[in-house]
Amino acid sequence: MAFTWGSALRITLLILLVAAVVTACFTLPVEKILKDFLTWVDQDLGPWGPLVLAVAYIPLTILAVPASVLTLGGGYLFGLPVGFVADSIGATIGAGAAFLLGRTIGKPFVISKLKDYPQFRSVALAIQRSGFKIVLLLRLVPLLPFNMLNYLLSVTPVPLLEYMLASWIGMMPITLALVYVGTTLKDLSDVTHGWNEFSKTRWAFLIFGLVVSGKLK
Repeated sequence: MAFTWGSALRITLLILLVAAVVTACFTLPVEKILKDFLTWVDQDLGPWGPLVLAVAYIPLTILAVPASVLTLGGGYLFGLPVGFVADSIGATIGAGAAFLLGRTIGKPFVISKLKDYPQFRSVALAIQRSGFKIVLLLRLVPLLPFNMLNYLLSVTPVPLLEYMLASWIGMMPITLALVYVGTTLKDLSDVTHGWNEFSKTRWAFLIFGLVVSGKLK
């Protein structure tokens, strides 16, 4: 089995990603961090708040962390119009970042996970004929886990721009609904409540998958 600088770089980056996941999951007070982040966005950033909120989607989406806290926070902090725009753009950028990661250094991980989603085979075949429509449908009707879908679609031939546009349009309804719910919340604690209910078992499977995918091809 040949060892190349490219495979060494891929393994190193995957190890760093695993380390980030472990740290975030088991050592950091994530719920407090998210609440402090939203407080900082609200009190200190002024007109830059919506932009920073949108950018924050990138690390959460890459690590397959549900970003609903940010979506609710957008509605709570900025109201429906501004919150929706910031959250919609952020969710699309995050999905694009995960897609690019899956298409490049994360490709071994994605391939290793395909066997867990046998129904995706027919999706991949359909995308070859109509990529935009299939991605749009998958966003509107969540037949597969949202964050994993970003990676699964990365190994299909759908072009990046088609993927981004279809994802942006398809995610609009759920984004709008969550932003609206955020506008009805009375306290910032209501936005982050329930974070700790996120299953650490899911983190364990993600970490295991990343470790396995780091093997040399």
